[in-house]
Amino acid sequence: MMLEQRQVEYGTQIIEYRLERRERATLEITVEPDGVVRVTAPSNAAVEDINARVRRRARWILAQQASFSRFRPHTPPRIYVPGETHLYLGRQYRIRIVPPEAGKGAPTASCTPSVKMVRGFLEVRCVDFHDTGTIEKHIKEWYRKRAKLQLPSRLELNRQRFPDPHAVQPTSLRLQRMPTRWGSTSPAGSLVLNPDLIRAPMDCIDYVVTHELCHLLVPNHGKQFFELQRLVMPDWERRKQRLEKVMA
Repeated sequence: MMLEQRQVEYGTQIIEYRLERRERATLEITVEPDGVVRVTAPSNAAVEDINARVRRRARWILAQQASFSRFRPHTPPRIYVPGETHLYLGRQYRIRIVPPEAGKGAPTASCTPSVKMVRGFLEVRCVDFHDTGTIEKHIKEWYRKRAKLQLPSRLELNRQRFPDPHAVQPTSLRLQRMPTRWGSTSPAGSLVLNPDLIRAPMDCIDYVVTHELCHLLVPNHGKQFFELQRLVMPDWERRKQRLEKVMA
């Protein structure tokens, strides 16, 4: 498959797009979650005609890119010190440190570092107040464990939204941090979720999971995709807006 990188001017802006030619009768324009514009055109289409079509859809393209930009993960630096707040399932939890008992020194077999939720706190036990590296290590590990526990279960629950749940069974599920996406679906049906999703409210997690499951049936972001998404999750726009607000 040969891809051409091209661009058109729209007012003072430049719209770059990736052009793929195929044996087909119509031209299709899609905008991916990372903002990349893809144009699939008939193999004999003239470049001038393709550029003209992209210009006519420029306002829609820019609106889609702006929408996806708001939806992307925002990862401001997190501070792992006593009193700092962190999200879990959309709720704020404050870090509280329970150091080793006085005179005990370094953690022993009877005092192993651990993290648990205790009445609005992420309580980190058996670490020193000033050992931010160890605090960060154990809190991140706690988040990874929670993501491995919660996200696969949300996948199974959200498959039931579809008329035929068996049609939206991914070939695999993997958790991987991604700088610009909450999730992705490969052409082979493999689903990847960003483990940082565990910080978002549950209804927002369900939106991302359902969005990716829809891609198992419709790989692009065309009209058919949004019709399917609205069918299985009528309030997806509200959930998307909440995700943008909470995780900004």
